[in-house]
Amino acid sequence: METSQNTTDFRRKEAIEKVERLKGFYTHFTIYLIFVPIFISINYFGGSNFPWAIFPIVGWGIGVAGHATETFGWNPFFGKDWERRKIEEFMEDDNPLTL
Repeated sequence: METSQNTTDFRRKEAIEKVERLKGFYTHFTIYLIFVPIFISINYFGGSNFPWAIFPIVGWGIGVAGHATETFGWNPFFGKDWERRKIEEFMEDDNPLTL
């Protein structure tokens, strides 16, 4: 029974952490979506002939994309499938992993 309770507590803690990460990402993304039109408006109505607003929009967008990849666990280079294959490879290897 104790093991079942520990497993349930661990899963609950993981679920709470995942919800907190999701909430953080959604907050970040919402603030980004609010500021994009603000940047564009300031650029347009500020009388600047140079489209400077593209720089903070793209820069911040890269940050939001990075936050999304971390939050949703998507990585095209080192995803879960890659991790699984490497773990299996190292488990089959007779020699211990030395870095």
